[in-house]
Amino acid sequence: MIRIVCTSCQKPLSLDETKLPMKEVSFPCPACKAKLTVDRRTLGADAPAAAAGSAPAPAPPSNEEAEDEDSFGAKAILVGNDSPALRQAIKLIGFMPAYFATAQQARDFFMQEFPHVVVLNPQQMTPPPLESMQPIISLMPNDRRKSFFILVSDNLRTLDGNAAFLFGVNLVVSTKDVGNFTHIYRESLAYHDRLYTAMSAVAKAMNA
Repeated sequence: MIRIVCTSCQKPLSLDETKLPMKEVSFPCPACKAKLTVDRRTLGADAPAAAAGSAPAPAPPSNEEAEDEDSFGAKAILVGNDSPALRQAIKLIGFMPAYFATAQQARDFFMQEFPHVVVLNPQQMTPPPLESMQPIISLMPNDRRKSFFILVSDNLRTLDGNAAFLFGVNLVVSTKDVGNFTHIYRESLAYHDRLYTAMSAVAKAMNA
């Protein structure tokens, strides 16, 4: 990992240089959207200079949470009860976890970033609607469709479609099945994509 600092908002960022192409690339700062530029060919001893005009790199993060939230890459939201197993599961499906203790904090982030995946892990399960998660669940339909919502709990049965409908999510996963999260997610996402592709085709035909 290399460390850079946003030239606009001074947010420290971690980049996995092994995932960068051997050329100059630009990307927006996840905090303020300022354009940052990195050239992997110049990384090494002079890594802090890799981001155009960046300030000296700060000390490495002291814990996994700070590294996750600053890492370069697409984010997935983890809301409610923090879990190392869920953080790892999120990484295994290709995203960097961004953790939020409350649904309102998650909603604020969602409206800026529109992450592909939202994982809800409530501190306490209650009957639907899940009140503690309403700020992030009760988004406008057009915004909701930008993400795949997953509810994880001890009290759920994995792939229970009725529970998913009642709680307003795309997928429910039992905590005991988190070890098989990657397979469950990919199968469910593929089904979800096929379903919505068919629905979109029907709607388009009706409006033609």
